[in-house]
Amino acid sequence: MPQGSLRELYIDELRDLYSAETQLVKALPKMAKAASHAQLRQAFEEHLRQTSEQVSRLEQIFEALDEKPSGKKCLGMEGLVKEGAETMREKYANEVKDAAVIGAAQRVEHYEIAAYGTVREIARLLGEDDHVSLLEQSLGEEKQADEKLTQLAQEINPQAEAGTEQESEEEIGRPQGPRKNSRRAA
Repeated sequence: MPQGSLRELYIDELRDLYSAETQLVKALPKMAKAASHAQLRQAFEEHLRQTSEQVSRLEQIFEALDEKPSGKKCLGMEGLVKEGAETMREKYANEVKDAAVIGAAQRVEHYEIAAYGTVREIARLLGEDDHVSLLEQSLGEEKQADEKLTQLAQEINPQAEAGTEQESEEEIGRPQGPRKNSRRAA
């Protein structure tokens, strides 16, 4: 295979995607555990099942190419997973944390949608029709997961806002003690 060829790029992109998906297989159970909303938790559990299938599809492609899937770490996904973990450690109210986790998950989905779209088009150019259909299946699942997260956000985010407004109203009714100023005078 000529160095710098489109086929070499294709294999490199597939390895990156494989690394991304295997990182997600580890992250999704943590996201499900952090979710307080039952439907959100179910969505993460369902996407974990799909992600495992996507890993298997990528392994099929690597087998057909007679290539190994390992050898590359997806730094983009690593960063997104780290950001998601930070979000889950925040001390938000349940609905607010769910809203934050949805945002982190949608950033992951958009990254995957871009990655699958890229490798699918390269596969098409290379005439890898069997690969195209496998990649389109995974791409469709990623788009569906993103749509499901959007639907859940439309339900959960207003609940998060209502909870925040209620907390603010309760604080207004509470007697206020002396305020501590965290800034020092210059």
